[in-house]
Amino acid sequence: MVRRRVALALAATLVLVAGLGLPLATAFGAGAAPEPGVADSHGEHTQPSDGVDADLACPIPNGSVGDRDPDVGSRPRIVELYPNPTTYGNVGEYLVLETSTATDLGNLSLTDGHTTAALPNETVSGRVALTTAPEETRELTDDPVLELEGTVRLAADGDELELRDGNGVVDAVAYDRASTAERWYRTPDDEHGTADAPVRGEWWPRGATCRPVATADVDDATPFVLPDSPDLPRETIRGADERLLLAGYTITDEAIAADLVAAAERGVEVNVVLESGPVGGVPSTTEDVLAELDRGGVDVRVLGGEGARYRFHHPKYAVADDDVLVTTENWKPAGIGGESSRGWGVHVEDADLAAELAAVFRTDFDGRDTVSGSSFRENASFVEDDGAPPQEFPTSHEPETVPIEAVELLLAPENAEPRLRDLIDGADDELLIKQASIADDVGLLEATVEAARRGVDVRILVDSSWYVEDDHEALARELERTADEEELSLDVELVDDTDAFEKIHAKGIVVDREIAVVGSANWTENSLRNNREVLLAIHGSEAASYYAAVFEDDWDGETWSLPIELSAAVLVALVCAAVVGHRYVEFGSE
Repeated sequence: MVRRRVALALAATLVLVAGLGLPLATAFGAGAAPEPGVADSHGEHTQPSDGVDADLACPIPNGSVGDRDPDVGSRPRIVELYPNPTTYGNVGEYLVLETSTATDLGNLSLTDGHTTAALPNETVSGRVALTTAPEETRELTDDPVLELEGTVRLAADGDELELRDGNGVVDAVAYDRASTAERWYRTPDDEHGTADAPVRGEWWPRGATCRPVATADVDDATPFVLPDSPDLPRETIRGADERLLLAGYTITDEAIAADLVAAAERGVEVNVVLESGPVGGVPSTTEDVLAELDRGGVDVRVLGGEGARYRFHHPKYAVADDDVLVTTENWKPAGIGGESSRGWGVHVEDADLAAELAAVFRTDFDGRDTVSGSSFRENASFVEDDGAPPQEFPTSHEPETVPIEAVELLLAPENAEPRLRDLIDGADDELLIKQASIADDVGLLEATVEAARRGVDVRILVDSSWYVEDDHEALARELERTADEEELSLDVELVDDTDAFEKIHAKGIVVDREIAVVGSANWTENSLRNNREVLLAIHGSEAASYYAAVFEDDWDGETWSLPIELSAAVLVALVCAAVVGHRYVEFGSE
């Protein structure tokens, strides 16, 4: 069954149709909208290696080069390329050569088939960066830097490179077009390329983290939902004594800003990192909030721009001393302020978990692609925020502190998607999925259908706002067709009008009522593979049951069905809105 929250939209459309004098049958359509879906020594990352961990979507840190196959381990090889740095004219571009034993480079040369550069007459062991502009390269890497003798360029649009000695090709690599500020990392293990079979690798943004899933043994947690419990996030902020780290997509909530300033005034170190280019523009209310934070001594960094590490900085979390707060909601009245969205959140007190998330924050906050809040405010263009007027909703679900077994910290783009797939693949009985945005081609949806095929009871509840309604209805029809044809226990519903909240903005999963996932990631490729997202997987039946109870209440809300004779007219009239809205959902933003 597909639920539609269209009563207000229908009424508005009828007025529009009447005003334009159009036949009702030509009036309606739908659309899509706002929710956006360290590989660096100058960041927070050991160097990626020649392999890819099944649980990571990024190149993983090196083991010892001495662990390589002895038959090939002594031969030098190219392990890293940086063809397209953010410098003017790509000055400082470089490659990294790796050797496992002391190696004389004097008889080696590097060629792209058109030009050739000789390696310096130096003996090296381990990693060394080779470049024609050593001073600039030293600003881009912590590896030792040596200057090439001659000229060879690393073409940004892709190329093949050969490392040669007097006897022929020692190693060969090939790469495709290099995006700005992305590095190429060798992926095959213990393998040297040849002229006929050059080694290929993987790209990863310079300065982006590449961290495995971190697990903390935790005794209890406090799950909560919005709009029911807007006080809990503020209490977390107000409770900080030494450090307060807040990460978000946007911040427009003046009450949150006041709490951050109050913390700074009582001596807490307060840092904030935000996205520089949210879909639809930076809301005008952001300008005043940033000014207040600046006056109040809060250190704000804004992340983004050309060559940024992430398509969108989209997480919603805070670290207050040893307390961790992770939510699905933006730092705005309609989100964390409890004035609109159904969101999920969780509060956990644990020093190890806080330390892990603080390390992620520091890497993002200190990155090369951030500017201060004051600099951003001086140069940014702001757009009018046409948010809905404040609403009040009843408190149906109070926060509950419950015992849990463990918490996993999941991060996009590096490890969230493979770990979420593992959790879905491990479901035995039931999957409850609540999402603001689901793309029909995302791999997690494929895993969910496969779960239904092996007998898992699957229910998916998605938002029905105008900008996602058309896509979600199409998704529901396709999944229900599959369920009918294959006799699967797979049901999809769009949330209906309810007095409990305005729209679904949650991004959550409950697995067998034993594990719950809460975080910022939409089920879109962009969100999972390009954005910075933060999620927690909470292991514990009582926490999972808390979110399952909220899911059940939202699932069982009143339905409102559109009369069949009006359905065609309604679908036609939303087409214009669909064209405008679809570009927002494409980016997996908000």
